[in-house]
Amino acid sequence: MLTRIDIARLTLMDALDLASLIEVEAYQRYTLFAAQLGSRDVGDAASVFRSMAENEKKHGEQLARRRKTHFGDTPARVTLDDLFDVEAPDVGAPSWNMSALSAFRVALAAEQKAFAFYDQAIPGVAQPDVKALFEELREEEAEHVRMVEEIIAKLPPEAAIELEDLDAE
Repeated sequence: MLTRIDIARLTLMDALDLASLIEVEAYQRYTLFAAQLGSRDVGDAASVFRSMAENEKKHGEQLARRRKTHFGDTPARVTLDDLFDVEAPDVGAPSWNMSALSAFRVALAAEQKAFAFYDQAIPGVAQPDVKALFEELREEEAEHVRMVEEIIAKLPPEAAIELEDLDAE
């Protein structure tokens, strides 16, 4: 979870751009995972990743609209190159045979990582409006953690079954 950004110097516009890009990066990673795994069945790991991608996309769009409302078309100073793996799931996380449960665990780890990012960044934030935004985003990530934990708790036992390699014999 890296950023090349001095958190203490963030303006509200920069913070909104950063938050939006964090969601974009996660969306791109989940989309990649879904494409890599391909769809096999309803409720498979790829379905989990597609669902998470849509959630990240919606959240990113909400943040982008909020940014546009406050700052119009002012060019962004923060880019995707300024961050890496803040909320995006770990690059090596998917495996060809992963179960839906394993995919949800990947998603849970990503949401926990995002919570930790905002939680660790808040003490270093100088601007009160940026601090308030990061506190809001931290709470949203805590809610996302709870949501994924609840989904995991309700999964049927077969959601834990990894795919078998039928060619192995």
